[in-house]
Amino acid sequence: MRLWPVPQETGFHRKAINTPGHVHELTFSCYRRFQFLKADRTCQWLAEAIQSARVKHSFDLWAFVFMQEHVHLIVRPRCPDYSMPKIMASIKLPVARRAIHFLQEANSPWLTKITRQRGKHTERLFWQYGGGYDRNITCGKTLLQMLDYLHNNPVRRGLVLRAADWKWSSAAAFEGGISPISLDPILWEWLADA
Repeated sequence: MRLWPVPQETGFHRKAINTPGHVHELTFSCYRRFQFLKADRTCQWLAEAIQSARVKHSFDLWAFVFMQEHVHLIVRPRCPDYSMPKIMASIKLPVARRAIHFLQEANSPWLTKITRQRGKHTERLFWQYGGGYDRNITCGKTLLQMLDYLHNNPVRRGLVLRAADWKWSSAAAFEGGISPISLDPILWEWLADA
């Protein structure tokens, strides 16, 4: 039994561009856009996986939003030599393992919905197959646009009236409130050209 995806360079719909100094806006979705992230338990697993990946791969987390069926992150690798596919795998794979184990323990009917055959292999997918979407950000103006887009996702969906009211988002921290995941400060030079 395989757990998918195991993101690799070839698994991305768009090739990851690992350019030193770039910031990345990452988007990835639950398998078949199932709303697995409606559960606080699953969001907590994701938050823990992000924290572990930050330490392992040395990147800053500047912003995030967990929607019910997809995730947005803005990250800045601290080292010139990095691999976005490895970062994504370090975030996604632990969550998939925990979620699938939880479903197995509960003998959940969701197991059949996330199981598929590929040749001789049986796979269980928590995340949509492939690496997700990785957009390089190279200037402050684009960064501010992406922050606004991410944070207002729940507002556009009609889930909250204000972005800061969405629990699994960094929007509240940008208004002086508390974020469920600690954020790293955005470097001032990134906002100089905004």
